[in-house]
Amino acid sequence: MTRIIVKKFHRLTEVSVSLPASKSVSNRVLILDALSGRRSQLENISEARDTRLMQSLLSDPGPIADAQDAGTTMRFLTSYFAVTNQRKVLTGTERMQERPIGSLVSALTNLGADITYEKKEGYPPLKINRFSRQITNEVTVPGHISSQFISSLLLCAPSLPQGLKIHIDGVLGSKPYVDLTLSLMALFGISHTWEGNSILVPPQVLEPVQYKIEPDWSAASYWLALAALAPQSTIRLNDLNPDQLQGDKAIIEIMKYAGVSVSFDQRGATLSKGEKTKSLNWDFTHCPDLAQTVAVVFSAKNIPCTMTGLESLRIKETDRIKALDQELKKFGGGLKDTNNGVWEVLPCTDFPEKVVINTYDDHRMAMAFAPLAVFSTLEIEDQTVVRKSYPRYWDDLKSAGVEIKPA
Repeated sequence: MTRIIVKKFHRLTEVSVSLPASKSVSNRVLILDALSGRRSQLENISEARDTRLMQSLLSDPGPIADAQDAGTTMRFLTSYFAVTNQRKVLTGTERMQERPIGSLVSALTNLGADITYEKKEGYPPLKINRFSRQITNEVTVPGHISSQFISSLLLCAPSLPQGLKIHIDGVLGSKPYVDLTLSLMALFGISHTWEGNSILVPPQVLEPVQYKIEPDWSAASYWLALAALAPQSTIRLNDLNPDQLQGDKAIIEIMKYAGVSVSFDQRGATLSKGEKTKSLNWDFTHCPDLAQTVAVVFSAKNIPCTMTGLESLRIKETDRIKALDQELKKFGGGLKDTNNGVWEVLPCTDFPEKVVINTYDDHRMAMAFAPLAVFSTLEIEDQTVVRKSYPRYWDDLKSAGVEIKPA
């Protein structure tokens, strides 16, 4: 682990940030491009470690594919390797081997894929064998576990001889990510119908595209957090626009409650101070990656906040609910389970001169807590975790005038 000190600061210099490209968009487009024969012209592919890993594994003919701790990579490649008749052992880190994948594997085996578990039933690593023939064109997938299971199947659906009809069982969480998948598939010429809880994708030929990948709205959320917490700040986020595809642009509406105003022009977004409101009640079912950032901001600003739709946070890079609670307690805050899936964000009551922030091998823990350097000097346990999605995060903070040095 590489520790750093983020020195306490009171204002940000005027800063113009070029955000990293979207990891979510990049990983989907890379799968679609591979299925279309790698003939597309793709610009601004994400520099995130997960996306670099996806590129590497898509091109590696070897028998073992190590997805490390990249959940999207693991899930998308499970379907891709099966549908493209590749023999692979698909594995990952110890934490990845604790993250369930049984619903996706069951759907693929029902279609005709030959996939077995190397260790524990329902979890990676997976042994993927030949997909000899398609047995059926209909599968049922639970909607509450991970939308990535559904996106994984959708991306490969046009390449199946009979196409695919997915029945979603129960409430679909993170629906904007499924919408994102279908929108990107449409760019490659793929049509679908979505009626009720069923999505039908007929067999089709993917066409190559010329496409520039948009900035990452999850990365933007950390700068909205800084705008909310810093007494003085002038922040411009280049190339953002409200019509982009990612569901995490919901952060604009959420941060209005924390006193952040966002305006757009042809060059991007400008963040400025607005009026904060008395409280926030938000359902994160469709934007779970924003939950950590929002919890930290509203706890720090002492704005009453209740959060629902956090169930998927238990099976991310870490148990994010537990991690959030533990780190917020260092400032006198925390998360309180009020039962029935409702979490109350407890306000910070103390900002010590220096606080050690544990990162739990989770990029979002590091970046969500870094804005608290407005109140306390922070020692970040492992600066390298941000490589997963926003490799330039610390450099961008330095460019904004924040002092960062080795611990």
